[in-house]
Formats: sequence, C-alpha cells, structure tokens
Amino acid sequence: MTPSIPNPIGDFIRANVPIPELAYLINVILCICAICAVAFGSAMVLVYMERKVCAHVQCRLGPMRLGFHGTIQIVADTIKLMLKEVYATKGVDKLLFFMAPMVLLTAPFMSLTMIPFGPNLQVAEVPVAVPLIIAVNGFGILGILLGGWASNNKYSLLGSLRSGAQMISYEISYCLILLFIVMLAGSASFRDITMSQQGTIIDWWIFKAPVIGVIAFIMFLISSTAELNRAPFDIAEAEQELTGGYHTEYNGMGFAMFYLAEYINLVTTSSLATVFFFGGFLPPCIGIAAVDHILNFVPGVIWFFVKVFVMIWVYMMIRWTLVRPRVDQLMSLEWKFLLPMNLILLVLGAVFISFGWIIQ
Repeated sequence: MTPSIPNPIGDFIRANVPIPELAYLINVILCICAICAVAFGSAMVLVYMERKVCAHVQCRLGPMRLGFHGTIQIVADTIKLMLKEVYATKGVDKLLFFMAPMVLLTAPFMSLTMIPFGPNLQVAEVPVAVPLIIAVNGFGILGILLGGWASNNKYSLLGSLRSGAQMISYEISYCLILLFIVMLAGSASFRDITMSQQGTIIDWWIFKAPVIGVIAFIMFLISSTAELNRAPFDIAEAEQELTGGYHTEYNGMGFAMFYLAEYINLVTTSSLATVFFFGGFLPPCIGIAAVDHILNFVPGVIWFFVKVFVMIWVYMMIRWTLVRPRVDQLMSLEWKFLLPMNLILLVLGAVFISFGWIIQ
C-alpha cells in the first residue's frame, strides 16, 4: 500500500493510523471528497462564468439581482433543480432512463482521478493513463445513447444518434492528437508528459515541436469541442431542430446531472490541454533567473488551475462567437480534413524525432 506519489496528508494518516487497511480506507475517502470538491465546485463556478462571458459577448450584464453581480444566482438555480419533481413520461424505459445520466457522469470523474493537479496532488498515477482515458470516454457516448433511446421521444433519439455519430467520429482525431504527444514525450503517463516539459515556456509541447505543436493544439481544440458537444458543434441538442436533443424528456436532478457532466467534462478536457500542451502544473518560466525565482515560488496547483481556466475561457468564447454548421458539414470536417491531417501530423512527429528537430 505504498503510494507512488508522496502527499503530506496521506503520509500523516499512514504514520498515525496503526492499521494499514484503515489508513488506506481513510485516504481513499479523502481522495473521493477531493475529486467531488473539484468537480462540483468547478461546475458551479463555470455556470456563473459562462453566463457572464455570454452576456459580455452579447453586450449584456448577465445575472445581477442575487448577490454581488449575481454571484448567488447559481445557488438559487441549484436549489430550484433539487426541489423539482423527478418523473418519467409515459412509455420510457425507466431503468435505462434514470441510469443514463449516471453513466454519463462516470467518465469525467474517472478522468479527474488521473490528472496531476500539482506535484503531490494526483489520486492515481497510471503508466497507461492516455489509453485508459480514451477507453473511459466511451462511457460518455454510451450515456447519451441510452438517454436518447430510453426517452421514447423521436427528438431525443435523433439527438442521441447525432451525438453518437459526432462523438465517435471526432474521437478518432482526438485520440490521434493525444497519441501524437505520447510519441513526442515517450510516455503515456500524465506525470511523465508534464515533467517532459520542464524548463521555460519554450519547452511546453505547443512550442517544443516547432510549428507542428501549434497545429496539433488547434486540431485538439476543434476535436475536443466536438467531443464536448458544445457550440458550434452542438447539433445533438440543436434546440431549433430537436427541442433539446437527448435530454428533452429529463427534468429536475436528471437534467441537472446531464448539465453537470457537461461542465465537469469541460474541466477535464481543459486539464488535458494543460497537461499535453502547456506544461501542466509547471510555472511559465521565461529564462530570466530573477523572474523565474518568483514564478517558482507560486504553488504548482495554482498555475495548473490558472491555465485550466484560461482554456475554459477560450472554449466559452468559441461557443458564443461561432455559428453552428450543418450535420453534413460537421462530418465532412472530420473525415475529409481532420483525420487526414492527423495522420500527416503523426508522420511529421516521427520525422521530427528521427532528425532531432525537437527543441531540447
């Protein structure tokens, strides 16, 4: 039961609890609480942030009435959702209908356990984290397909089928970009990928592989937006065509869980972008000793969440700026452009490694 990553709190519990199994159990419970705090806390902040970003893009104020600049609005909305009656309409498959949101929530929670938030803040260090996170993402597709099929509503079914086709298609490009960084870093462990970017910001993978690093990040941004089912790639919900898509028939906590999964997925995807392209929890050193000394003084977990929230802001700006393409245009983008480009990118990555063009 020796941990692969030392942590002061975990070490304290192991040193002071005489029974190793009990110490292990306490650490597990603390890890679950920490992941839930990150997931639920981030989701509440992001709902408020999204409303404000949307409002400013559209020259509005957004929520203003409850609390300072509407900061308590999200609390009121949460209470409203919790108090709403939960019911299923006639003809639904109740078991699958209520199980679908829980299946959908499984993927982002499992992904968060593998993310290194700081030098000593990681629940599980998995040597094959990248293949595992690709496999876990399948739960998200399964949850949406189950929800749409079990709802006994043609709009829900169409929305879930659209989402399934979109997510499975873009999953290929998404995986290829992750594998591109794995090939450059020489490891499938998130911690090893982070530590391979030690040094200055030039050593982050977005810059370390000249030109192709930036291209890889742009393609990651496109494919991950499609994976998130967020605008402009929100054809699965498309309220003008499908009234809400796969979650049309959901209400109360069922709808809240779909909503929550979207925002936790946003945190997970932004965390992956941070780990793969922006040095994870490493500070943005610039090579000047006096400045770097100050930057190194800030805890890694703060740098990590600063980078994550910048990425989330980028996703939100994309959502409220670009228009939604048609279904055929969306699929053409993946199969006729992104997929061939990703295969070329993998070949270029191998060429860069072979000729030593990676910045050392």
